[in-house]
Amino acid sequence: MTAPQVVVHRDKELMAQAAAARLITKIVDAQAARGSASVVLTGGRNGNGLLAALGASPARDAVDWSRLDLWWGDERFLPEGHADRNVTQAREALLDAVELDPARVHAMPASDGPQGGDVDAAAEAYAAELARAARPENHGAVPSFDVLLLGVGPDTHVASLFPELPAVRETERMVVGVRGAPKPPPVRISLTLPAIRAAREVWLLAAGEDKAKAVTIALSGAGELQAPAAGARGRRRTLWLLDRAAAAGLPRELYPPASP
Repeated sequence: MTAPQVVVHRDKELMAQAAAARLITKIVDAQAARGSASVVLTGGRNGNGLLAALGASPARDAVDWSRLDLWWGDERFLPEGHADRNVTQAREALLDAVELDPARVHAMPASDGPQGGDVDAAAEAYAAELARAARPENHGAVPSFDVLLLGVGPDTHVASLFPELPAVRETERMVVGVRGAPKPPPVRISLTLPAIRAAREVWLLAAGEDKAKAVTIALSGAGELQAPAAGARGRRRTLWLLDRAAAAGLPRELYPPASP
């Protein structure tokens, strides 16, 4: 696992634009090297803000969208098309505006899908889809995602891994059903820390004063059970993308003065 790198931007708008530019470059480089790329998306205001910025970027057409696999780090277990589902919001923010291959858009199951209201069966189905996409060189049950995006909650949760709940303790399964989440809706599907750590790069996004305490805790040596964001690491790179408000509690030595 890699030590985290921290980049601090002036405000959340600049953070979203810079993150979008980084992501375009990473996707284009991966497609040039291997023919395709894979990204795990996150919901929430920062995840959707990044997607909107990517859609508005003049460089977005550098991406061959037909050769991009999209996955999700977590999902609210709600009916297909529900406004609160991460995939619904992602489609509105970007996905409906680009030429994706529908077979490469891997949405997590909905509560009215083939598994019905059984969130554990839905999680198992998504784990099986990930396993089918994994290659021998991935050395595991999930693909080696090029970039896995995560929003950081005010309580330090990432994906739907909340402090002290069973999902953050999972060490074997790649995907789990979550019940009793403290943030509504209470029933969700989430990648686990082992799945997150399979990614080549993990990028954590946080903006706003309400995220400052969580950022400080996660980057100050907290354990992953108490602060799940502290356990989100990439195999090659772990990047925290923050605005100044979210970074307010960090000592300056954690990030370079040149951060825009």
